[in-house]
Amino acid sequence: MSDRKIFVAGATGDTGGAATEALVAAGEKVRTLVRKEDERSERLQALGVEVLVGNLSILDDVARALEGIFSAYFVYPIESGGIQATAYFAQAARETGVNAIVNMSQISARRIATSHAARDHWISERVFDWAGTPVTHIRPTFFAQWLTYPGQVANIKKDGVLRLPFGNGRHAPIAAEDQGRVIAAILRDPAPHAGKVYPLYGPVEMNHYEIAEEMGKALGCKVEYQPIDLDMFKKRLDTDSKFSDAFAQHLLSVAVDYQDGVFAGTNTVVEDLTGTPPMTVETFIRKHAARFAS
Repeated sequence: MSDRKIFVAGATGDTGGAATEALVAAGEKVRTLVRKEDERSERLQALGVEVLVGNLSILDDVARALEGIFSAYFVYPIESGGIQATAYFAQAARETGVNAIVNMSQISARRIATSHAARDHWISERVFDWAGTPVTHIRPTFFAQWLTYPGQVANIKKDGVLRLPFGNGRHAPIAAEDQGRVIAAILRDPAPHAGKVYPLYGPVEMNHYEIAEEMGKALGCKVEYQPIDLDMFKKRLDTDSKFSDAFAQHLLSVAVDYQDGVFAGTNTVVEDLTGTPPMTVETFIRKHAARFAS
């Protein structure tokens, strides 16, 4: 086991959790920061992870979490406050001498983004660049996890239909598990990746008709894709308490980006950096098939 320690933000979430598991499996010591102790933090502690209670939006908490850290992963929810948290993380990394940062951005991050969250991710990238600690930005396309969110699962269980406002747009869904392996690989050996931006994709670019077909193969039932317009999608978001105003604004904006090809493409980055190709949609859905069980 290495004597160094790596910090992972969001270790109770999808990408942070996957990165933590990959790091622990590789014999690395890991520290994380959680807002409260619960069954999720207990599971991390059972893995040997050092768990501190605190908040990424409080500078002193972040500085305490990064003390003595070799490299660090930063991720922030698609909510307001991301730029401030980025600035705090960058400052704390400078103060504590962190060697490298891996920053979770997104494929739609750009100056002209209409999504407030996507634009803020672009600004956050610039903050890390200016701060001076070597940084690697990762920009994933839509997560495969989006296909297993409760609303999607409920519709598929009810009538076998995937209803989304993506038209005939295309992307290569990437699992958080595969992103976690990339994050872990960079954190363990950050120097070759300093200053780089890695778009992350799954192995096959598809439209949602093809994605629905792959889901059906994995689940052993017929799944169809039904495109919906933005007004209908907005009504769905407005009636679901899980979506904040900030998250809903992001989803409505990137739905247009998606149809314009912003999320399209594929590459070999996951396999190049980890030695293992990313999961296909069918493989991912098979892995998470329990979520679709009656």
